[in-house]
Amino acid sequence: MGDFSHFNEEGRAKMVDVGGKDTTQRIAEATGRVLVNRECFELIKSGGLKKGDVLGTAQIAGIMGAKKTPDIIPMCHPIMINGADITFCLKEEDLAVEIKSRVKCSGVTGVEMEALTAVSIAALTVYDMCKAVQKDMVIDEIHLLSKSGGKSGDFIWGKEEK
Repeated sequence: MGDFSHFNEEGRAKMVDVGGKDTTQRIAEATGRVLVNRECFELIKSGGLKKGDVLGTAQIAGIMGAKKTPDIIPMCHPIMINGADITFCLKEEDLAVEIKSRVKCSGVTGVEMEALTAVSIAALTVYDMCKAVQKDMVIDEIHLLSKSGGKSGDFIWGKEEK
């Protein structure tokens, strides 16, 4: 299976053995957005949705998503997260809710999947909170912004990998 680490010699899925790796400080940041219509955007901004505080609920959901990542992504290792944060930016020109996550740990494996899951769950929560007003929202541009720590080194979105 080439360079894919999650497959054994027979091509079956496996969980990578990280037992021999050094413990390092790991940080990952991810982003994504939810595109909404004008009415929905204004309701999010004003806090006027019937279900309540959209961004507050999505923030808690995103943090919970980071913590539960190994329960929903089959080959992710359970790790002790040191911290997780979600931030939102309402982009009026795009009618978008921009979501960013930052997850940290001291461990033998990275937190990229936790950061990506945090953004994904936060975005899905925004959708859930707003679906009574708008059903054609779009969740897009979910991707890793950066990661640091570990054997593979640092990654920053938009910079060529070494």
